[in-house]
Amino acid sequence: MTAPTSLTRPALRWAIFCKVIDNHGDLGVCWRLSQDLAARGQQVDLWVDDPQALRWMAPQGCRGVTVRAWTHPLDLQANDVGDVLVEAFGCEPPAEFLVAWAQHAKLRTEPGVWLNLEYLSAQPYVERHHGLISPVLSGPAKGLHKHFFYPGFSAKTGGLLREPMLMERLQQLVPSDWLAGLGVVPRANERVVSLFCYEPEALLPLLSQWAKDTTPTRLLITAGRASQAVQAVALQLQTQDPNWNAAHHLVLHTLPYLTQADYDHLLGSCDLNFVRGEDSLVRALWAGRPFVWQIYPQHDKAHHDKLDAFLDWLQAPASVRRLHHVWNGVTTADMAPIDLQALGACMQSARQGLLAQRDLTTQLLEFVAQQRQTAVAR
Repeated sequence: MTAPTSLTRPALRWAIFCKVIDNHGDLGVCWRLSQDLAARGQQVDLWVDDPQALRWMAPQGCRGVTVRAWTHPLDLQANDVGDVLVEAFGCEPPAEFLVAWAQHAKLRTEPGVWLNLEYLSAQPYVERHHGLISPVLSGPAKGLHKHFFYPGFSAKTGGLLREPMLMERLQQLVPSDWLAGLGVVPRANERVVSLFCYEPEALLPLLSQWAKDTTPTRLLITAGRASQAVQAVALQLQTQDPNWNAAHHLVLHTLPYLTQADYDHLLGSCDLNFVRGEDSLVRALWAGRPFVWQIYPQHDKAHHDKLDAFLDWLQAPASVRRLHHVWNGVTTADMAPIDLQALGACMQSARQGLLAQRDLTTQLLEFVAQQRQTAVAR
């Protein structure tokens, strides 16, 4: 697979707006998209209200991507509007930018394209709504329109982020060497597991189970909420039974904050990955290793339907479905031993199907080009 070059389509300027809610997932997706666009010859202004996580997520920055401060009011210059406006996950760009966008719409020789990049879901509405036009009925951009762009798992959606050389990079990965660089040298027959999670109630029985299992487990815990959750559970287990892990069958290893590339390598180096949210789910699919997904929890339990839609798409066998239900709190059943073979076969099959589909950035570029051509033809 060869990387697309900037000669295949015109270089446009993209304005991507991103709000960091609480877990940096939105920023993670937007940064990957920005990098991929820049690698394909595009210019990107990433407007973000809290860029602090980029210090560890992407410390080297990226040529072609300019991180702009989403302040109030916005520090907007006359030439800052660009050709493509992307509001990530319905974040609503600030009014002053939309005023400038509307003004430029009257002056452009070639039309701009406004996109609402939505959250990832396997639910049926995604195919129905992908690409639909949405007239703007009020506010400074009244009279203009935008389009919904839905990532997804089927050919009738916008696809998933997958930079052109990702699979080659993962194939060249030597897990033992990469883990050694983190100071991780697994014991004989030890399973290596990465943990990126919120605070699942099933974490306590899982750690307790591994502590009793004669097959040793080394748990590589990502920094932040996952690390805090493990500390709290380990303290609870220690209080209940000071000898809960006396045989040291379970080794807890807290990781530093990882760059996005290093996190990809972590997923490709472990026997089992626990992932959460959107960005890490997609990267776990590309890694092709067994994984368990914790979906972002919602108070109205709407995430349960979203989880089941993903499991339906995955054609998950009963053991995989049950595991995800327990991990996500859909059911309070006991945490059964994880069937790595069934889990791995399921994920490998899913990845094979996804690799046959076009990636999200390719589809975005094609969609924008099509919208500009259609507008010119009117």
